[in-house]
Amino acid sequence: MNHISIKSYAKINLGLDVTGVLDNGYHTVKMIMQNISLYDSLYFEKRSSPKIILQTNLSYLPTNEKNLVYAAIKLFRETYHISNGVYANVVKKIPVAAGMAGGSGNAAATLITLNKLFDKNLSTEELMALGLKLGADVPYCILGGTALAEGIGEKLTPIPAPPKAKILIVKPGISISTQMVYQNLILDEQTVHPDIDSTLAAIKAGSLKDMCASLGNLLEDVSISLHPCIAEIKQQMLDNGAVASLMSGSGPTVFGIYDDESAAAKAYDYFKSGEYAAGTFLCDFI
Repeated sequence: MNHISIKSYAKINLGLDVTGVLDNGYHTVKMIMQNISLYDSLYFEKRSSPKIILQTNLSYLPTNEKNLVYAAIKLFRETYHISNGVYANVVKKIPVAAGMAGGSGNAAATLITLNKLFDKNLSTEELMALGLKLGADVPYCILGGTALAEGIGEKLTPIPAPPKAKILIVKPGISISTQMVYQNLILDEQTVHPDIDSTLAAIKAGSLKDMCASLGNLLEDVSISLHPCIAEIKQQMLDNGAVASLMSGSGPTVFGIYDDESAAAKAYDYFKSGEYAAGTFLCDFI
């Protein structure tokens, strides 16, 4: 096998809590990660020459070590002493810098593919350990599905998929620095933390209503203070039939959960006809 195509799925957070700060400055978290059907398309080809060649459909994306696909190829080759080069082509559909782990998902897809392309037969756990060197979200993106993430995001526990629903994604045309959000986050006795355990219980019980009632993201207030449009999008989703609406990750992407397909379609049309058209997608849990 000399070439492989693979889909790299986006993620949202059905709950995100920050539980502390480590001595190295990393924050510890407790969050529920969930794949959705929005994806990037990646193609990889083994080359006889040693060069790594990366192309993307977005002219502003780097095609060197600053791109996680390139970094993942380089890490895999160095770790397993591979002399072959790799050609990679990435067609991005997941919004960039959106809090949806698009880059981390691409890195995960790269490691999964190279494992097959070069017949290394690494286990999922081995791939996840390697992926952690590229970023805290990469192990989850290798695992996929629905998972509770703890530690800095690398301690993963698979959980059942949530009840079926339509997921409306709206990413405004702004970018948010995750580092800046965490720098502005205040953790003290007054901090009101989201109830991740209640969300977990609702998912396990198969109750969409209870899951939606318990959703929370501790980073949301910080990101909204920087970009009030996030709160405006949330309210517009609720006004257009969403059972719940929440920011994903550190933002700025907002998602709405709909238990009615026709309401979701109408809400999609509403956002698609406005200023956020380029960042509007209608998805499913996967």
